Amino acid sequence: MVSVCITTYNGGLFIKQQLDSIIMQLDENDEIIVSDDGSSDITLQILEHYNDNRIKVLHHKPKKSKYKFTLTTNNFENALREAKGDYIFFADQDDIWENNKVEECLKIFNQGYDAILHDCNIIDQNNEVIINSYFSVNNSKKGIFKNILKNSYLGCCMAINKKYIDRILPFPEESVPHDMWIGIIYDYFGKSIITDKKLISYRRHGNNLSPSGEKSRNSFLFKVLYRIIFIKAFLKRIV
Repeated sequence: MVSVCITTYNGGLFIKQQLDSIIMQLDENDEIIVSDDGSSDITLQILEHYNDNRIKVLHHKPKKSKYKFTLTTNNFENALREAKGDYIFFADQDDIWENNKVEECLKIFNQGYDAILHDCNIIDQNNEVIINSYFSVNNSKKGIFKNILKNSYLGCCMAINKKYIDRILPFPEESVPHDMWIGIIYDYFGKSIITDKKLISYRRHGNNLSPSGEKSRNSFLFKVLYRIIFIKAFLKRIV
C-alpha cells in the first residue's frame, strides 16, 4: 500500500494538476493524505470535487511557536501520522509527478532500500523548465555530516518505507526542517539511495510560501543556529 502525504495552504492555483499526476498512478487501496493549514482560497473545494475516497483531507490548526519552521513541519507531521501505507511518498501542493514515479520508486524499494531521494526538473508557473536538474545545482549527495552542513533532502523528491517511522516521529519541537530530519534519520538507521532519475517537476514561483510567509533560510546566522539546533535534536533521538 502506498500513502502520499501532501500539505496545503492556499494551493488552489496548482493543486489539481498535482493531484491528477499522482492519482493516476495509485491503486484502489492506496491513499492521499492532505493536511490543510487553513486555506482561504479554493483549495478545499477542489479537493472535495474529486469525490474520491482515496483522498483524505485533514483540517490542521496551526499552533503558535517561536521556532521558524514549525507551521510547515507540524502540518506535515499531521499528515504523516495518518499514513497507513507500507511506502510513504511526500508531495508539495504545486509540483507535477512524472507518470512513472510510483513504479520506479517501488522497484527501488524492492531492492532493499528504506529511503529514496530522486532528482527533478525545476519548472516555473507556466510549466516551463528553468533548471534541468536540481541535483546539479544543489550538489546533492548522501552522508549525514554532509547534509547537516548543506542539505540535499527535498521532501517532494523523497519516499520512505515505514520501517523507521517511529524514529522520525514526533518531529523535534525545535526549528528543524522536516525533509532534512527524515532524510538524515533514515540515513542513520536505514539504507538510503540517491538516484538521478527525474521523477517530478518541482515548481518554483512567487506564491509557494508557508503560511508564515517565510521564503528561505538565507540569513547566515540563522543557518548556523538551525544546524546547531538540528545536531542537538539528532543526538537526542539516536541515543
